[in-house]
Amino acid sequence: MLEKKEHLYEKAVLVGLITQYQDEEKLTEYLDELEFLAFTAGATVEKRFTQKLSQPDSRTFVGSGKAEEIKNFVKENEIGTVIFDDELSPSQLKNLEREMEVKILDRTNLILDIFAQRAQTSYARTQVELAQYQYLLPRLTRMWTHLERQKGGIGMRGPGETEIETDRRIIRDRITLLKEKLKTIDKQMATQRNNRGKVVRVALVGYTNVGKSTLMNALSKSEVFAENKLFATLDTTVRKVVIGNLPFLLTDTVGFIRKLPTQLVESFKSTLDEVREADLLIHVVDISHESFEDHIDSVNQILMEINAHQKPMIMVFNKIDAFAYEKKDEDDLTPATKKNISLEEWKKTWMAKSKYPTVFISALSKENFPEMKKMIYDEVHKIHISRFPYNDFLFEYYDDEELFKHRGTAKTQSIL
Repeated sequence: MLEKKEHLYEKAVLVGLITQYQDEEKLTEYLDELEFLAFTAGATVEKRFTQKLSQPDSRTFVGSGKAEEIKNFVKENEIGTVIFDDELSPSQLKNLEREMEVKILDRTNLILDIFAQRAQTSYARTQVELAQYQYLLPRLTRMWTHLERQKGGIGMRGPGETEIETDRRIIRDRITLLKEKLKTIDKQMATQRNNRGKVVRVALVGYTNVGKSTLMNALSKSEVFAENKLFATLDTTVRKVVIGNLPFLLTDTVGFIRKLPTQLVESFKSTLDEVREADLLIHVVDISHESFEDHIDSVNQILMEINAHQKPMIMVFNKIDAFAYEKKDEDDLTPATKKNISLEEWKKTWMAKSKYPTVFISALSKENFPEMKKMIYDEVHKIHISRFPYNDFLFEYYDDEELFKHRGTAKTQSIL
């Protein structure tokens, strides 16, 4: 029955560390994100465990006392999964599984699992499979703990390989095969991109779950899958969009996330090629999220890594309908924090600080959409006239609403 779907969710606990590089506030933020990742993957979080350590324990990530506490809680509450906020080494993974006797996941493994669920096309599935094998290769030992000693004796001597060596060889062969397959697909996708001619290409970039696909649907009037979960989009989608009378191609890309595993960035190289080859980037930001400035830094860092940081860009601050802040009392003399800044103040700050055109919108309610469309039109127009200087079809820009007033026919409404 549909109403009993909740029972399908696994019970899990989260574990994180407060270190010299990560204070309690930052850890809470990361664990909130990890909880959302766990929910997206299909788990409900029962409890969070945190510990102050100067650096992670090399044996079990957390101290032995905390590991014992987690083990007891897991046993008493019949919890099947323990999720750690950072990437665990193969030895830590092996030790933790032996001690706790439950499934141990880290942030990387969780992200890979979500990617595997969401991959639709053959290309996305190949990318995810490659990343999973690269993650799995050094961690194979834990799967063969029952073979800790090789058998000797009569009939067992001579050349041969253990099961684990066989598996390693199979995985290495598979990785080589997948890399070759990706090369072929990369060539096909490069050909597709070249076939698009000189039409201006615009790419939506941003942190995961900021509303890129919703904005894509609103601008292109298409039905791209959009959901309030992390990594709802894995496959690159390209749509033709016309604003005013100017056509261009709009690309929806995979969202970025903090602590993104390096093997995933490598696997999704071709998806990032869409960003690298775009003429204009629309950087979408979720202004209702309290850490949106960190998200901007994370995205800019990845853009720098793929050499796409010098492209023309428009900053679009989305979800203004969900924005909330705590107003300070007039007699409150404590220093103001980010939670006390109103939307108007943020607008003044970002409009003054950003070197790119900036607009504040809501993709769902379409608030400030005409302003954003005019901004996109102006930027695309600049690129367009540099490519087609003698193209005479570019008339003066008109807004959709003005068109209604001038023409006022039902036919025009159906076109728009």
